[in-house]
Amino acid sequence: MKARSISVLRPRALATSVAAVVSLSCATAAFADDYPAVTYDRLSAAQSDPGWLTYYRTYNGQAHSPLKQIDTSNVKQLKQVWSYKFPADLQQGFEATPIVNGRYLFVTTPKDNVYAFDAASGKQLWKFEPKLGAESFKTACCDVINRGVALYGKNVYVAMLNGEVVALDAQTGSLAWRKTMFEPGVGYAFSLAPLAIDGALVVGSAGGEYGARGFIAALNPDNGNVLWKRFTVPAAGEKGANTWPDGMQEHGGAPAWLTGTYDAASRTLYWGVGNPGPWLADLRPGDNLYSDSLLALDPKTGDLKWHYQYTKHDTWDYDGVNTPVLANIKYQDKNYDAIIHADRNGYFHAIDRGTGKLIYAKPFVKATSVTGYTADGVPVQDPSKYPKTGTTIETCPSFLGGKNWWSVSYDPDRQVAIVPALHACMSLSGKSVTYMEGLPYLGEGFEIKPEPGSKGYGELQAIDVTTGKKMWSYWSKLPWNGGVATTASGLAFSGSLDGHLYAFDSSTGKVLWKSPKLASGIVAQPSVFEVDGKEYVAILAGYGGANPIWGGPMAKAAEKIPRGGTLYVFALNHG
Repeated sequence: MKARSISVLRPRALATSVAAVVSLSCATAAFADDYPAVTYDRLSAAQSDPGWLTYYRTYNGQAHSPLKQIDTSNVKQLKQVWSYKFPADLQQGFEATPIVNGRYLFVTTPKDNVYAFDAASGKQLWKFEPKLGAESFKTACCDVINRGVALYGKNVYVAMLNGEVVALDAQTGSLAWRKTMFEPGVGYAFSLAPLAIDGALVVGSAGGEYGARGFIAALNPDNGNVLWKRFTVPAAGEKGANTWPDGMQEHGGAPAWLTGTYDAASRTLYWGVGNPGPWLADLRPGDNLYSDSLLALDPKTGDLKWHYQYTKHDTWDYDGVNTPVLANIKYQDKNYDAIIHADRNGYFHAIDRGTGKLIYAKPFVKATSVTGYTADGVPVQDPSKYPKTGTTIETCPSFLGGKNWWSVSYDPDRQVAIVPALHACMSLSGKSVTYMEGLPYLGEGFEIKPEPGSKGYGELQAIDVTTGKKMWSYWSKLPWNGGVATTASGLAFSGSLDGHLYAFDSSTGKVLWKSPKLASGIVAQPSVFEVDGKEYVAILAGYGGANPIWGGPMAKAAEKIPRGGTLYVFALNHG
C-alpha cells in the first residue's frame, strides 16, 4: 500500500493561510497499540528508561545514558544499521536530537518538518510538513533550524519559526492543536525543543539580534492554553528595570532560545537567557538584567526564585543560554547540589542550584573581556574591551563564544563534563543603530579571527567538575560544533564538521571508533537508546547553523562540506 497524504488547512490571523501536510504510512496502524504514554513520572525517572525521552535525555541536562551494551572493548564493532536521507531542498543545518520512546524515533528538520520512524528498522511512519511562509524565515537569526520535539502523553510537540507551538498525535502525526505565540517576521522565532514537565510545556523565544524582548512561557499540553508567560527583561516599575535606561526595556532582547533543565525534587525550572539588545552596550548603560543570566523559576507560576548573571552589560554577544546541567559535586571537600555550565564568555561555572551562589568559575578557552569573578560571583570585566561608536576593540572569545549551544554531556560516575569548545577571537566596531521592528538591532560590526596559539578552531575537552580543570582534549582544525552524549560504559559520542561520528573513552579521550565518512558535517547531538534489548546510537548529519553565516575564516575553512541532511543509526555488528 502506498503512503497517503492528508492536507490540513490551518487558518491564521494573517491574510494568508499555511497548509500542513501529514503523510501517513500504513505501517503506523501496526504500531497503534505500541506507543507508551510519556507521563511526568516517566520523564522524572527517564535516567532508567531505555529510550531518549527528552532533549537532554533527562531533566537534569546531563545527556548521559545508563546503557552499557556498547562499551570501550566492543565499540569498534559499531556499524550503520539504517539511514534516511531527507529531501534535497533542505540544505540548512540539522540541529535536532533524535527522541526515542518505545519503538518510535522522532526528529525535526530545518523549516520545522517532523518525521517519525521505527527506531529499529528505519521505516518511516509519518511526516509533518507545515509549509511555512517566507515571513517565518525573515527574523530567524542563525539558519532556519529546529532542535527537536518534546513528548508528553501521546502527543509530540514542536515549536516553530513562525511562532506556533503545535501538538501532533505521536502515532499518526495528525494535528491535535496549535497555538500562535507571536506573528512571524517581527523579530521573534522559536528554534528550541520544548520541555515537557508536570502538566506544562515550556518554551522560550529567540530574537535577541532583532531587539525582540525575550520570554519564557508554559502552555497546557492538552490544548495549548498559556499557563504563564515571563518576560526576561523587566518592565518599567518591576524589579531590575532600573538596570536599563528608561524606555529601552521593551526592545532589550535577552532571548531564551535554548531548552532549559528541571529539578523535579525542588520543583525548580532552570533557564538560560541570552544577549541584550542592541549589541553595542554603550547605548544601554547598566547591568541589563536579566540578560546573560541563569534564571531559577517556579514552574507553576514562572516566578523568579533567584538569578545569576554570567556577564554584566554584555557588548560581546556572550549570551547565557548554554545548558544549565544539574550535578552533585564535591569541591574543596564540600558537597554541592550544583549547576555546571560552560558559558559563551569562556568560563566553566559551578553554581549552587539552591541559592544561585557561585562555587567556582574557571576559563576553558582564552578569555580577555571577562577576566575573572569575585568571591561573590560578580564577573570582572575589562572596561577597555567595550567599543564605542567609531572605535574598534579586539577580544577573545568571539561572539560565537567559547562554547555555543552545543550540548555538554556529564558523566556522574566519572565526574567529568565533556565540552565542545570553540577557539576564536574577534574585533568589534561600534556603530550607531536605531530600533526598527523586524530589522537587525546590533550597533556593532565584527570580524572573527583565530585564537592566538591554538591548535585549531575546535576542541572537545573533558573537565573534572571537582576541580574545574581540563583532563584531556581532542583538537580539530575545523570548529567542533557537535553536541555530546556519554554512556555508563565510559563512552562519549560526538560528531565533527568533517563528517564523522566519534566514540571517545570518557576518562582518557582516546578515540575508540570513528564512523565512515557521512554525507555531511555534524552540528547536532547524538542520542543513545535501546529497542528490544539492542543498543543504538543515532545522529543527524547536516552542516549549517551559525558558522557558515557568521563564521568568517571558520566558514571559509568549512566551505567545501556538503549540505543536506541524513539520519544515521548505528549498532553493534551482531545479532
